[in-house]
Amino acid sequence: MKSAKHKVLHPVAGRPMLLHLLASLDVLKPERRVVVVGAGRDQIERVVADTDVTVAVQEKQLGTGHAVAQAHDALGSFAGDIIILYGDVPLVRPQTMEAMIARLNQSDQPRAVVLGFRPADAAAYGRIIADGDGIIEKMVEYKDADAVERAVTLCNSGLMAIRSTDLFALLDRIGNDNAAGEYYLPDIVMLPGAASAVIEAEAWEVAGVNSRAELAGVEALWQARRRTEVMRDGVTLIAPETIFFSHDTVLGRDVVVEPNVVFGPGVTIADEVTIHAFSHIEGAAIGKGAKIGPYARLRLGATIGSKAKVGNFVEIKESELGEGAKVSHLSYVGDARVGEGANVGAGTITCNYDGFRKHRAEIGAGAFIGSNSALVAPVNIGNGAIVAAGSVVTQNVPADALCLVRPPQEVKPAWAQQFRDQA
Repeated sequence: MKSAKHKVLHPVAGRPMLLHLLASLDVLKPERRVVVVGAGRDQIERVVADTDVTVAVQEKQLGTGHAVAQAHDALGSFAGDIIILYGDVPLVRPQTMEAMIARLNQSDQPRAVVLGFRPADAAAYGRIIADGDGIIEKMVEYKDADAVERAVTLCNSGLMAIRSTDLFALLDRIGNDNAAGEYYLPDIVMLPGAASAVIEAEAWEVAGVNSRAELAGVEALWQARRRTEVMRDGVTLIAPETIFFSHDTVLGRDVVVEPNVVFGPGVTIADEVTIHAFSHIEGAAIGKGAKIGPYARLRLGATIGSKAKVGNFVEIKESELGEGAKVSHLSYVGDARVGEGANVGAGTITCNYDGFRKHRAEIGAGAFIGSNSALVAPVNIGNGAIVAAGSVVTQNVPADALCLVRPPQEVKPAWAQQFRDQA
């Protein structure tokens, strides 16, 4: 990745790959979760600090089998089924994990269940040779495979389910007599004894990330599936390929999203909302029937009431817009509350920061703020008040009052012509 950031912490849809995987795993309600890490342990520990994940360290990188063995002490007396996953393979579905466990516990009691897949280009993946019932006859790494084995299209994802009573005893039996001199996890499948089985997943589900280009590819896979899901659930995407969701974006029904909209983390959108083109939304809640954009930016803490309007080139941050309120164009509203039915005119800004502290502005229900006004917080504009265009408001305005802060206009007839004549 050529990055100071640990590979598994690079984000997909705004969430680190490792956390995608742990969230999917949580659906199975595992008794214990262990993350084995080599370099970058401190970064992983910070990310999982508020979870029940145990971090185990692989001091020397001696292969996948050696890595899994480092989980032994962390698992302690655990007796049950184990799923082995990879932090850079973030898209594995909970249903697939459940299917692996189910196959492990079928009547024939396979030693292990390996997750296989058939990519368009098998490239350098390890191969799985299995019979028609999915019983594995051989597993071989690409670099150790012969020409016949390399022609097999069923590949090893590296993911495996196995009973705890078998795993570590089998790991103790494998060697490193191979081209890389490493302890390969798949070698436990080929040890004498009970047979192992393979089940298959779609190739996208086990896509791994080893470069920025592959990270972009996994992002594209995730986004494509999410777009399909939201359209299936009642959202209209005018140009789906141009919309980007976060991992936690929530959308109601009959929402319309126009082209080139980006959703950052923490967005909740109610029914019948329209998001116009080129808007960027993060950390915001949008009420039923609201209209946003085009070219709007909603930042963390923006709460938009039902049927409210946030127009073109408007930025909202840490502010609430009441039902039916309008901020239609070219305005900044920060650390403010805009009451029901209020209208904030073009070019208005709330001056919320004095260089040291943030201050709030309150705009009452039904108030009208004229264009190109500046509200210097802390300030309160009363219900139904009118602020004349071009005003700089530094004091509270009572309800239903007119606030006019504007120097008198002076007109000098013929002055312009005289100026030009002298030029």
